[in-house]
Amino acid sequence: MIPGGGQPNMQQLLQQAQKMQQDLARAQEELAATEVEGQAGGGLVKATVTGSGELRGLVIDPKAVDPDDTETLADLVVAAVQAASENAQQLQQQKLGPLAQGLGGGGIPGLPF
Repeated sequence: MIPGGGQPNMQQLLQQAQKMQQDLARAQEELAATEVEGQAGGGLVKATVTGSGELRGLVIDPKAVDPDDTETLADLVVAAVQAASENAQQLQQQKLGPLAQGLGGGGIPGLPF
């Protein structure tokens, strides 16, 4: 309800919506450019992903490579990528969470919050 019973200023609402859209686009660009890391096995395997979740790099310490036990290495890779993805989701929450609240707190379709 508008205080005083007046009609909402449509121009002002449009400007606010445009600003929120610009802020959201800027935050999404920052997420795509920011890299976060996850690791497993005490740092034997490190995965780097963007804030938007794109896998960018994988570093495997030679000590983690055992030709007779590729299962452990595979588990370490999966764990490192999962850890990096969780860090990316936390970054998304930090960058996009306030914008989602500004849109009514219902979240943004397609985003994990």
